[in-house]
Amino acid sequence: MQNTLVKLLDVVALLGDKPEEGLVAGQVGTVVEVLAPGVFEVEFLDSLGRTVVLAELRREELLALKHEAAVAA
Repeated sequence: MQNTLVKLLDVVALLGDKPEEGLVAGQVGTVVEVLAPGVFEVEFLDSLGRTVVLAELRREELLALKHEAAVAA
């Protein structure tokens, strides 16, 4: 799953804690900007849809979430 391409507007989960950003592993966000190859700005929202954190994260810190059925290889 880590080899899955991440692109603009993808939903992702954070793989590890980022205490300096106030984020914990498992939090779900949306890629809102591709800053460089393998570097993304991810927006994390609260339950009311308000932005809590905009964080610059590397691909290896993210798990791309899928909404469609997939078959494991």
